[in-house]
Amino acid sequence: MKSFITVAALAAGSNALVSRGDNCCFHLDPSGDSTGFVGQLSDGQNRIGDNRLSPAQFCIDSNGAITDGNGRGCILTPPTTQFQCDVGATPTPGFSVNSDGVLEFHGSPDFIACETGDNGGLNIHTTESNDLGNCKKIQLKADSCSGPTSPPPGPSGNNGCGTILSSGSFEFPHLIVPINSDSPDTAHGTQFNGTVSSSISSIFNFDIPQSDSGKTCSLVFLFPKKEDLETSSFSFSGDGKIDVAKLSDVASSMTTFNNAPSVEKDLGDITISPGGSNVVSTFSCPAGQTIAFELKNAGSTDLNFFQDFNPAP
Repeated sequence: MKSFITVAALAAGSNALVSRGDNCCFHLDPSGDSTGFVGQLSDGQNRIGDNRLSPAQFCIDSNGAITDGNGRGCILTPPTTQFQCDVGATPTPGFSVNSDGVLEFHGSPDFIACETGDNGGLNIHTTESNDLGNCKKIQLKADSCSGPTSPPPGPSGNNGCGTILSSGSFEFPHLIVPINSDSPDTAHGTQFNGTVSSSISSIFNFDIPQSDSGKTCSLVFLFPKKEDLETSSFSFSGDGKIDVAKLSDVASSMTTFNNAPSVEKDLGDITISPGGSNVVSTFSCPAGQTIAFELKNAGSTDLNFFQDFNPAP
């Protein structure tokens, strides 16, 4: 049974693009003349601005072909070049995620979002045509997969963090939500930073692709030294003790301290320090599901880090 390692946002300032294998998974958020997130109808149509939907997961392979979280091939349907994902479809190649984290098709980051006619948000297309209604110019930002896909190995072939990361695929968290006991009813929304302090803990959502069925997952905390980082940084003090728990449900941008999901299983305490790593838990991959973990203070830890996408040192 092939195992793959989930590199948490806990990899303060490191890059989970290390040895991803053939696929890298992400969510999409539009920018430009339309904002929100890319969700998905049950038939695989991708939509912007439909708040009834949840953020959709996509995975891109080395050929630039995209599949969705249900394993459907994502294509550009003729004649309107609508970007959607169909059961049994061979995905259209030619997509990529550039160094800024922006999705491109044949090197162009420009897409258009057009009214659907059923008050259900906007469809995504690559080309304007007379067959489309009111359209807006957009770009699509991926929340992972940017930057180099083959960073150089670190010392002893283990990227300098003490944990071998060359045995499988890796997943970034696709949502990071802080909750604060000092403001228990405040929703702080999704963040780029993870925080653990006396009053703040952070929840991390991970989307596990359907293709990982039958594999073994490990939740790993990688903590490089500050001098080994490229563009990221972190602040850290205290004894480094953190409690990790798997939650009974996932977080959302509206999650607060008071309405946060309950703990399904406490995974125990870990002690972190710069230059070290921790394998927190190993378990059968819940393929096709989104799972959430919470990190909270278990001593005197004060940690704030940016979830970077540069190569792991």
